[in-house]
Amino acid sequence: MNYERTFNFSAGPAMMPEPVLEEIRDEMMNYRGSGMCVMEMSHRSKVFEEIRDNAEKDLRELMGIPDNYKVLFVQGGGTVQFAMVPMNLIGEGTACYVETGNWSKKAIAEAKKYGKVEVVASSKDKNYSYVPDCSDLAIPEDASYVYICENETINGTTFFDLPNTKGKILVSDQSSMFLSRPCDVSKYGLIWAGVQKNVGPAGMAVVIIREDLLKEDLPEYVPTYMSYKTHADKDSMYNTPNCWAIYCCGKVFRYLLDNGGLEAMAQRNEDKAKVLYDYLDQSELFKGTVVKEDRSLMNVPFSTGDADTDADVVAETKKAGFDNLKGHRSVGGLRASIYNAMPKEGVEALVAFLKDYEESHR
Repeated sequence: MNYERTFNFSAGPAMMPEPVLEEIRDEMMNYRGSGMCVMEMSHRSKVFEEIRDNAEKDLRELMGIPDNYKVLFVQGGGTVQFAMVPMNLIGEGTACYVETGNWSKKAIAEAKKYGKVEVVASSKDKNYSYVPDCSDLAIPEDASYVYICENETINGTTFFDLPNTKGKILVSDQSSMFLSRPCDVSKYGLIWAGVQKNVGPAGMAVVIIREDLLKEDLPEYVPTYMSYKTHADKDSMYNTPNCWAIYCCGKVFRYLLDNGGLEAMAQRNEDKAKVLYDYLDQSELFKGTVVKEDRSLMNVPFSTGDADTDADVVAETKKAGFDNLKGHRSVGGLRASIYNAMPKEGVEALVAFLKDYEESHR
């Protein structure tokens, strides 16, 4: 890897694997003899159809997606999915949400526009610094689905145990932990992920949906494009898709398959996060903001406890060649997003910087 590149700790858009970027660079002007860049070619061409088909095939292999699930590539990111989920699934029942941070809050607010919503668990009481117990949720009989944000990008929490939905459909926003560890897709009715955090460029979401949840009899207000069935029936080619994002994501899927799959990625992510969490646990200056048992391996918020000192640390990190370490305004402090493509060396370099800063400011 070329470590002259900035260690980009952005929550998204975020780093992509350098070998993937290099391959994209090499194909930029002439994709495999086509005489065109992928950005220029027709989405109806045989060349692009092969790109799309290979991307889906590799993702299915990577995640072990069962045959009765559809894989969709949908334009837009999380904000579109906040609406598409209730538009397609809420029906006449109650949508149940677990509130664990900023992104589940946004999903709840959007769902309320389309039907009845019940928050069945929340960690709001402690500023979303933990994941609430979801082993015995009070789920109503008419529940349409149970929704979680499986990894809260801003607040830095993650579900290591899925909720007991008591037989109801589980819907998960996996955006900031997508493909970071193995996933038993059969436990979910629907998984969606904005790709700009852990997979590719902004502007698209991957949706994995069980076929029986593809509905024709949606409310009249649902636009054609906002129906999952529209995309499933046309293999994500109902209209011109985000061709560039599909191409780039396909490269990442193949890269992950060629480098040990999700089991290997999970081990690398655990090793990488341990470097940062071990330092935070012994530091006298910096402290993590999440309870240990619910800490995300992807997004690590931490703070000195003083806003001015936090701001100074952020300014110094930029001088040292790091970027995007300022915490979200709702949490404050700092946040290091250490997605799949962040090398362990990047985390080690950050920890070395933090140690030096702490030593010089005793």
